[in-house]
Amino acid sequence: MRVPLLMALTVLLSGCASLSPQATALPQTQVPAAWSGSATTLAAATSLAQWWQRFNDPLLGSLVTQALQANTTVRSAQAALQQARALRDVSSANLVPKLSAAGSAQRSKSGDNEAGNLFKAGFDASWEPDVFGGRRSALNATEADAQAAQASLADTQVSIAAEVAVTYIELRGLQARLAIARNNLASQSETQQITDWRVQAGLASSLDLEQARAASAQTSAQIPTLETSATQAQYSLAVLTGQAPGALQALLTATGPLPQAPGELALSLPAETLRQRPDVRAAEHRISAALARVSQADAARYPGFQISGSLGLSALSLASLTTAGTVVNALLASVSVPLFDGGAARAQVRAQEAALEQTRMSYQATVLTALKDVENALVSLQGNRERLARLQTAADAAANADLLARQRYASGLIDFRAVLETQRTLLSTQDSVESTRASLSADHVRLYKALGGGWTPEPGTATR
Repeated sequence: MRVPLLMALTVLLSGCASLSPQATALPQTQVPAAWSGSATTLAAATSLAQWWQRFNDPLLGSLVTQALQANTTVRSAQAALQQARALRDVSSANLVPKLSAAGSAQRSKSGDNEAGNLFKAGFDASWEPDVFGGRRSALNATEADAQAAQASLADTQVSIAAEVAVTYIELRGLQARLAIARNNLASQSETQQITDWRVQAGLASSLDLEQARAASAQTSAQIPTLETSATQAQYSLAVLTGQAPGALQALLTATGPLPQAPGELALSLPAETLRQRPDVRAAEHRISAALARVSQADAARYPGFQISGSLGLSALSLASLTTAGTVVNALLASVSVPLFDGGAARAQVRAQEAALEQTRMSYQATVLTALKDVENALVSLQGNRERLARLQTAADAAANADLLARQRYASGLIDFRAVLETQRTLLSTQDSVESTRASLSADHVRLYKALGGGWTPEPGTATR
């Protein structure tokens, strides 16, 4: 009679409960229809899962692949995902009844009576009906946490792949600039030798010779700086791929070409880009988790129910436990009703609602940052393209001027000041060309990253 009465009370209370509304809409964030000031072709979302292959550099591809497998940050994110999935399984297990087996042996003596034995064996079961959905909300929260951890792992992979590519491009750019500095040093040393001969012949002053020496020394001083930066880039690549700093030195010391991305890129629309980016998806899943925790906290304000029972055998000897043992069974139903807690339960609901608002604002910030990343990458890409074209023109002109100046100086037609100026201009423009070319390749990497490239998104996720 008590159990049906308890279940009737459960149904009655569940009908009277007023839980928090399950609003699932994401915060309204203004998303532009197209990218501003972009001359790049807009098209449907393109697959950028392995964008590094577009650079046609096998070494770059192998470094990125190794980093995605062995990088410590990636492996930490993988462990965080495993933890989140395990916690989800724990919450899922709380929804089903618990069953356990137990056995005991007791020997006791009272007064002058002979000692007696008591043996027991049986099963215990318990179940807490999820009347107000608190446990289901906890499961939904941990499920959303697991999805957010999976998206965070993808975001980590995107960041690591981009960092490896940018560092590799930086290394190749430094090697190219180092070659330019050495070539210019050789040319300046040749000019210095000619100046020395002219001074000995009385055709030039010692001032010209000292200026030539100063120019050569300045160029020579740039070489150790570039070599140091190149070595540091090698060390960074080794650590990014999960190895000791010097592990890749033999592989990367040889100079290689600067990776160049294809000139044209079909961009996805802003809304499609947001669906592609894993950090936006992670922020969306965190909203779902926070919303479920609001419901979980609200359900804690209502009565809790538990049904438990046991079934077993009891005997005075172990041999008779299964033959002549006494059957023992019990059934218990209980309810706990919070009467007064000083407002702690309601305060907990307010705390979870505040946490939900924080995740909403974090989502909006993530969306705005994603839009800014793409716009910044497009602006930088366009600016460096124009800069590179003009610098290449300047470098060609500087090379011609340097050749003419050295020829005329050797013939005694101009003074050394003109030669010194043209050599400085040549070195500066050639160095700027290689720096800008490396920046242009890095801009492509940053654009691929901003577009959410570097992972394969799971289907069926809609981002507003």
